[in-house]
Amino acid sequence: MPHVFRFAPSPNGYLHLGHAYSALLNFDLARQSGGRFLLRIEDIDTTRCRPEFEEAIYEDLAWLGISWESPVRLQSEHLAAYREAIDRLSAQGLIYPSFESRAEIARLVADGEARGAWPHDPDGAPIYPGTAKSLSAGERDQLIGKGMPFALRLDMAAALARTGQLHWREQGEGPTGETGDVAARPEAWGDVILARKETPTSYHLSVVIDDALQGVTDVVRGTDLFWSTSFHRLLQDLLGLSAPAYRHHALIRDEVGQKLSKSTWATGLRELRAEGVSPADIRRLVGLP
Repeated sequence: MPHVFRFAPSPNGYLHLGHAYSALLNFDLARQSGGRFLLRIEDIDTTRCRPEFEEAIYEDLAWLGISWESPVRLQSEHLAAYREAIDRLSAQGLIYPSFESRAEIARLVADGEARGAWPHDPDGAPIYPGTAKSLSAGERDQLIGKGMPFALRLDMAAALARTGQLHWREQGEGPTGETGDVAARPEAWGDVILARKETPTSYHLSVVIDDALQGVTDVVRGTDLFWSTSFHRLLQDLLGLSAPAYRHHALIRDEVGQKLSKSTWATGLRELRAEGVSPADIRRLVGLP
């Protein structure tokens, strides 16, 4: 079976050197293995994703010498698949709605911190206090009937009771040097949001579904997503999806050591192109042959 790699940017800004490195690395690995390279557009955030950014992605990647299979998968065209996954998890009793606003959650966390240290997830965000789980089914239905905004969260404790210990195959190297068979620790994320009333999916849910549906065998991405793999393995197991091999690579950073963002003009591909930088120069800048 051929290896299948993918590059999956969000069209919420222009690509920078970090994107170039990840896209080129995936493309190179696909060619070296005699495999396939897919491009996926993760455009579920309708407030930030824009058509001009999507077109710029195609232009920048083609300029770099990258080619991909058609058609390109747009997440916005597959919301029904994500909704079906939510329904499956809900039928297992693994999802509950939470109604607190961000400000209300911040107050709950502050109250918890006043009584001692409050746990944070691997990205540094405070773990959800979990107060909505105490609501009865009738109370939840009443709030939904009133039109209250809500987020659908995975009940982490109930999910872990179903799966037990999970692992993934790491072919790169994590932030702590972990490689090989890595133990997943999804509990570190708490009760993660999988969807909202107005958005039928989240990054975590859609990425595991897309990878499985597209037959992705090798996920090559930055180390900033290393511990997200723990949660992705949990969702894969709960939904009966295949688990690819993972290879997390070092991030391209700016001159002060910060992770690049799409607002970092100095490292934007469009700006570098305008300055006369060539695709070969980009490869040298990111450390690729």
